[in-house]
Amino acid sequence: MGSRPGGGFGRPRAPRPPPTPEQILALATKEHVPARIAKGELEGKMKCRVWRKLHAEEAKRFDQVYELMGQNPGLSLPDAFGVLQSGLTVAEFLARKERTQRKAAVKQARGEVDDSSVGTFINGLLESKTELAIVLGERTVLDTLASVEPISFVLGRSGRLEKLQVVMLTRRTDWEQLTPHLERDQKLAQKPVNVARQPDKRPFSDPRPFLAHQGERVRLTLRNGIQLTMRLRVVGRFDLIVGEDGHEVFVPLHALVRFSAENAPDAEMPGNEAEEND
Repeated sequence: MGSRPGGGFGRPRAPRPPPTPEQILALATKEHVPARIAKGELEGKMKCRVWRKLHAEEAKRFDQVYELMGQNPGLSLPDAFGVLQSGLTVAEFLARKERTQRKAAVKQARGEVDDSSVGTFINGLLESKTELAIVLGERTVLDTLASVEPISFVLGRSGRLEKLQVVMLTRRTDWEQLTPHLERDQKLAQKPVNVARQPDKRPFSDPRPFLAHQGERVRLTLRNGIQLTMRLRVVGRFDLIVGEDGHEVFVPLHALVRFSAENAPDAEMPGNEAEEND
């Protein structure tokens, strides 16, 4: 029983080895189908040509995507779909993708830094109604803090002031003592650098590299040319606090164009933009 004509018994077939990623990709690219369909054919399931007949509209989109990938070597399948869905050119889509990734990286970096010490410092100045010197690009405002909003300081006499305008902030008495001894970059003093609205386009938006220098004397060049050499006391998500206890100087990261530890070369914004104002 069970013998074949000519004698002998049938042997079960050995299972075929699973397809490799390279085999799946090669077949998917050749047939212009999703990887899962190519994998299925290699495993003995539905063939790619059958899937294309059953799903003509989707197959047409895959033809367009693979044509786009052939015209742009290095373009991934998800990015090619993104180009088609967005209606942008390949260059426009990749530029937008890069901007999105940079913004996400900045957001993540800021989230990894504790901001409570900076908040405590600012709230202390607010509650004490301390007379402050708020240095802007081309002028200095003498006033007190009335309240703090997410993107603005509200001053006691001058009203709302956007935080992006602030270059540095300190007590008025400290500013009067500091001013006669300040060093300045004359080119920046004559033509302060504008602050980019997008954080990822600023020279310094990731606070994490500053953490290694807490407690050290650092050298800061601000966008209006002011140069400070002081001890780095606190690193926050958006700001630094430098100086000595009771004589602190608040410096937003957006105001920086160059930074270094006192005995190290300056890190600065690329392309010598520190001396330009677009």
